[in-house]
Amino acid sequence: MPAAHGYIPSPAAIREMIESVVIAFVLAFLFRTFETEAFVIPTGSMAPTLMGRHKDLECPQCGCPYQLSASSEVRPDGAPKKNRQGGPAHVTAGTCPMCRYTDTNLSKDTSYNGDRILVGKLIYQFHEPQRWDVIVFKFPGDGRTDSQTNFIKRLIGLPGETVRIQNGDIWIRRDDEDDDKNNFHLERKLPEKLSAMLQPVFDNRYMPRIANLGWPERWRPDAAQGVWSCDDYVTFRTDGTAAGENWLRYEHRVPSLRQWRNFFANRDVVAEEVEPRWITDFMAYNTGRVDNENPMPPPDSLGRHWVGDLALCCTVDVRGETGELVFELRKGGRRFQCRIDVSTGRATLSVSGDDMMQFRPTATTALRGPGRHDIRFSNCDNQMLLWIDGRLVPFDSTTAYNENLGNTQPDEDDKRPAGVASVGVPVEISALRVLRDIYYIPLFSVQYPSAERPYVDFSLEADQFFVLGDNSAYSKDGRLWGTNNHFVPRELLIGKALFIYWPHSWDRIPYVGVPFPYFPNFKDMGLVR
Repeated sequence: MPAAHGYIPSPAAIREMIESVVIAFVLAFLFRTFETEAFVIPTGSMAPTLMGRHKDLECPQCGCPYQLSASSEVRPDGAPKKNRQGGPAHVTAGTCPMCRYTDTNLSKDTSYNGDRILVGKLIYQFHEPQRWDVIVFKFPGDGRTDSQTNFIKRLIGLPGETVRIQNGDIWIRRDDEDDDKNNFHLERKLPEKLSAMLQPVFDNRYMPRIANLGWPERWRPDAAQGVWSCDDYVTFRTDGTAAGENWLRYEHRVPSLRQWRNFFANRDVVAEEVEPRWITDFMAYNTGRVDNENPMPPPDSLGRHWVGDLALCCTVDVRGETGELVFELRKGGRRFQCRIDVSTGRATLSVSGDDMMQFRPTATTALRGPGRHDIRFSNCDNQMLLWIDGRLVPFDSTTAYNENLGNTQPDEDDKRPAGVASVGVPVEISALRVLRDIYYIPLFSVQYPSAERPYVDFSLEADQFFVLGDNSAYSKDGRLWGTNNHFVPRELLIGKALFIYWPHSWDRIPYVGVPFPYFPNFKDMGLVR
């Protein structure tokens, strides 16, 4: 038998190999051209839905994992930026979303490239783009139709509409259906979209280390001590024997930058000086600073706008046959409640105020008798929604309420905006989290370079679409392209973002620590919502 290294393929084999390679390239080209195409997210304008170049971090004070934008390390074309000394720029400081500690030692933490996604290019050939889709398009801001720059944003406004951004929400008027030029209707996100777009405010799993530093607890019993017991700051228990509604309340107590500096300077810092605040559109992703030129986060990243659209998540372990559980969110002087009768599983929604006495949607739920359940209760876009064990609960009537209900300004109760109560039921409550909805900022800096107005309107004609970034404070979108270029023409649409197929990989196997270069990041793969 001839030696292996002396083998020479026959002409037929060579031809077959070449044909196979050519066919593979042709199929790949056709697939890319007509069906799907892979894109890399370059910036953080769609965070936290889609990540641009960023760092994955863990706060050294409370242990909270979070992401920090590193887009400032590179130019728009991807080339590295230089710092003042002529070396490569590095993001070296960022602020934790839970305890608000600013870490100034991030220069050695890896910066990862953005998510890689698949985009369906034929989808909009068969049906119209839908509001809240994440779409890819050619940049229209320069007024050209031959732009080569791809943008990715969320579709907000459709042809023939006027879009109003007000109080962080999206309002729509159909110009061909309504003669009243002031008759705008609040647009509510679909439940699956809302779930994907909610952003963290506080996760009580990180309270033990925060409390051990001396900062005050954020979840506290509302009544006298003894009704609720808690040994670890995380899990609360009651035997259900106390009369009335026995509340656990969330207080938004966030240490300030000054208080953290005083803490590390060994100055006296009294925990109770950390007074409750209103929840704002703070986003840790935007707090990155380059090369310690100024380690403190930019003021805009700390949140300038009160956010009243919230969600409450927790795990309840019911240990009795009767009684009620009450979940409450507060907004602008109103109390939005979901009461669940443990004996029947019946859930009832309500809104405080004499004008809302008739609002009583009800539903039958799986929370009946003893058992452990995951709860998510939201009050966003003037609609209450309830999920139990990951499933949306259907109610017997609409859970949306008056679009113009109540005060749009916060009051003192909004500094304690979430609560859980036991009414005669023994229960253990853990995994408490508070989340907030995306807040769209009504900037119109083309005419008003440094001003913000209570609202701003954008009109669309036929075949024009209006888009916004989920990271509203750091997104170059339709608000900022110019008076006559605030829309995306239909001919510039590329397709719909479908799937995150390759978020950044890991150098080690998670939770095990075994070295494994390019280990897939399965946790962050999934459909684009």
